[in-house]
Amino acid sequence: MNAIDTWVARHRERAATLPGAAVPWLATRRHDAIERFAALGWPTSRLEAWRHTSLAFLEQHELAAPEAAPHPATTLAALRTGFDDGDHWLVFVDGRAEPALSVMAAVPAGVTICALSEALAHRPEAVETAFGTARDAAAPHALNLALCSDGAFVHLARGTALEHPLHLVFIGATGAADTHVRNLIVAEAGSEASIVEHHLGGGATLGTVVTRVQAAQDARVTHVKLQRQDERAIHLAQIEASQARGAHVASHSLSFGARLARNDIHTRFDGEGCEALLNGLYHVDGRRHVDHHTLIEHAHPLGTSREHYRGLVDGNARGVFAGRIIVAQDAQRTDAIQRCDNLLLSKLAEADARPELEIYADDVKCAHGATVGQIDEDALFYLRTRGVDETHARQLLTYAFAAEVIERIAQDSLRRHARATLLARLPGSALLEELL
Repeated sequence: MNAIDTWVARHRERAATLPGAAVPWLATRRHDAIERFAALGWPTSRLEAWRHTSLAFLEQHELAAPEAAPHPATTLAALRTGFDDGDHWLVFVDGRAEPALSVMAAVPAGVTICALSEALAHRPEAVETAFGTARDAAAPHALNLALCSDGAFVHLARGTALEHPLHLVFIGATGAADTHVRNLIVAEAGSEASIVEHHLGGGATLGTVVTRVQAAQDARVTHVKLQRQDERAIHLAQIEASQARGAHVASHSLSFGARLARNDIHTRFDGEGCEALLNGLYHVDGRRHVDHHTLIEHAHPLGTSREHYRGLVDGNARGVFAGRIIVAQDAQRTDAIQRCDNLLLSKLAEADARPELEIYADDVKCAHGATVGQIDEDALFYLRTRGVDETHARQLLTYAFAAEVIERIAQDSLRRHARATLLARLPGSALLEELL
């Protein structure tokens, strides 16, 4: 039995126990999804979209349950420090909802927050449209649909606003060699929310995560993802958004962990006057590998998009960014900026940056660019002349390079947490905190 057959057999074994197993439309989609995965196989570097991040090694990779990890309650308690008491916490352990650890403050009328498994058990018709299909899905995302065990379902009724952030916390504990979670966020017209995904711990050897956002007219959705799994994890994720007229979606992707992390982020403007911010920061060291693959589709006029990614690459690690913006023929008066900058912190570090613009309209304002380099020697010299020794000067410049991404996070508590997470990863963090 080859590796693909193993996954097909795994689907066959789990199908009857997965959430929504008795829902006909979902059973059909899961079946179609595992068939698509079997037909595609794990992507290799022969595919253009995966040229820098081949998953061919998974054909021979033996999945094993993780080693013992801190108790999830301990991990959660440490995470919640520094956040406001009014925040909402929906917690998942090894890919399944953990009600005993979840803390939900009062939510406004018209706002639904629950586990996807609960929604499928009681209101499967409410999630059918948002759930998605495996049509045109990459292999990891098709596998996610076939095997997803849980996730979050968030529905914001017309005109409602979630005042405090909702935290979706995914903690890896023990006992699961692979986990597959799917989050559905449906924001009706004029609604607003900030949603944070935390991926923590050793977790599964392999984890897939799909987050789907539907933003109706004039809705505002901020999505922050902080990925801090340990160096053994393989993290394959997709964020997919659709935006109606005037909708605003901000996606902040902060990748600070995993042996291999791949983030596919895609938003489509399905109406005039949409706005999108794709903002990302990754820090990789050792022999780790991180890849952000983005797509913004300007399908209608008067759309505005801003895309800013920065990478800190150390050791023998590799950081990859491939971004694509498509401006359709009818998408006149589009305003789009795309940029990726990478800072190499060692001689063996490697970064690949490929921004792309594909423009079919003639009345647009678009720009893109990328840089890969080391710490600026002039800036280093300037700090040295001001009495800062070389080690601390390098630390300051490294932090300053990354901090620009973090400062784009509008919510104070989220920005503070992201800043603290970054500082904890950098050498000399104690002194940096004093200087800042």
